[in-house]
Amino acid sequence: MKRFLFGFIWLFVPVAATLAQDARNVPQAIQYIKLAGTLRELDKLSEAIDLLERALPAVRTNDVYWGAVAYEQLGLAYKDQKNPEKAAYYLEVARSRYAKLNFVASAWAVNELIRDVSGKNFYAGIQISPSEVKLGIYKTRYETDFYEKEIKLKVDVPSSPLLTDASTSFRNRQDALKVCFDTIRKYNIPNERVFIAFSSEMNQIPDSKKRLYDRLIDALPIGGLRIDTSITVNREAELFTTGAIPRKVWPTTSALAINDNYTVGGYFDSQPDPKSTGSAQKTFYGLSIPVGTNGLVSQIESRKTLTMDAFRREAPRVIAAIADSTVRPRLSRQQAGLQGRQTVGVGGDIALAVVTYLYPDKADLTAVPLSVEDIQRFKKLVMSDYGAINQPDLQAVKDPVARERAGRDLANVQSMLTEKQLIAGTLWLEALMQAYTATTGPKRFVFVRNADIGWVTGKFLETISGEYEQTIAKGDYYTR
Repeated sequence: MKRFLFGFIWLFVPVAATLAQDARNVPQAIQYIKLAGTLRELDKLSEAIDLLERALPAVRTNDVYWGAVAYEQLGLAYKDQKNPEKAAYYLEVARSRYAKLNFVASAWAVNELIRDVSGKNFYAGIQISPSEVKLGIYKTRYETDFYEKEIKLKVDVPSSPLLTDASTSFRNRQDALKVCFDTIRKYNIPNERVFIAFSSEMNQIPDSKKRLYDRLIDALPIGGLRIDTSITVNREAELFTTGAIPRKVWPTTSALAINDNYTVGGYFDSQPDPKSTGSAQKTFYGLSIPVGTNGLVSQIESRKTLTMDAFRREAPRVIAAIADSTVRPRLSRQQAGLQGRQTVGVGGDIALAVVTYLYPDKADLTAVPLSVEDIQRFKKLVMSDYGAINQPDLQAVKDPVARERAGRDLANVQSMLTEKQLIAGTLWLEALMQAYTATTGPKRFVFVRNADIGWVTGKFLETISGEYEQTIAKGDYYTR
């Protein structure tokens, strides 16, 4: 073994001596570039950078392609060294050279690397409803002709002070929007990549909505922020589907969410675009039912506040009647489209509650299958033993990450849903699942985590994907 190592060292000496010099010609520069790529994989970044710098004199002017490759490799090496400024500089040179060669795919890929190292694929979305403000911090990636997201952080902040005392809420350090903007600043996300959307439920309180919007304009440094106050229930359903359901599964998946005052969902369908050969036209078919957890409780208690025993007796009858009159007619009208989508992505506080209580060990999973039997089991527990179900044994969750996440989810559920809302919402979810199955055939239901910020997510994904397509159509690169 010693003899082998000794021989290897002596064999490497002339190679090392050669590599200590600048490349004499293009073939030798190519050798340097290829070896530098191997050294990068071995985490020998300084050595790789040195080799690439020695390769550049021979290819900078003599070979545009290999010059582009060398600059790209230098950018990647500095990216690995956590030096974003130098990484972006060398990658921009590489992109320019690929563009001159009309190597569109290479230039596009390097452009995405530049956006990555420059932090330009981080976005923020603020979702404002009457009861709370939600913040999402996203990192994007481009795939299948559309940007997809990875949620890096989600923050839920109760927002009632925003609507009840607009004169002082922005001076309060605990104010929901201030919490959001403080968090956004920590991620160094510029205003042009921050999206704010008012929920459709804000339309029911127009005075508070206008007051909040005016305070946003007056009190916050929000030049360049995108604020959408025009979202309707149907538009919210479309944005929710865009933000909660990955585009690659749109042909097989529809969306469904139970909110405070509405149940929304729908699906996308693609048809050939008559105006463009080979392209498809995307159409959204929405589902909107003016029934949510708050409205269900009000209808069950139509005449007076009921005791819990009376509420449990009355709730199944009322919800069955509502489902018969509102759900099945709407599903029947969309039967053909829903029939081809075997999976239903489910969001909302009720679905989160079911998963949190029944499957705390799956708290770190993005998608959790839910069966009708799961809902029926949960319904039985909610109706008969609420005290026990409200105190799940999280110590049984072995994975500490999942256990911590399950604890946060449990606290959120308990702060958002009363016992009556939980009963009404569970019965409503069961009725919806049964109606889907009865009307359009067997379905696979899957809880989608973080779907509660689905529509502001959809707003920013839709916007940046549209901007990307417009930019590419002009022959430019998307650099926002």
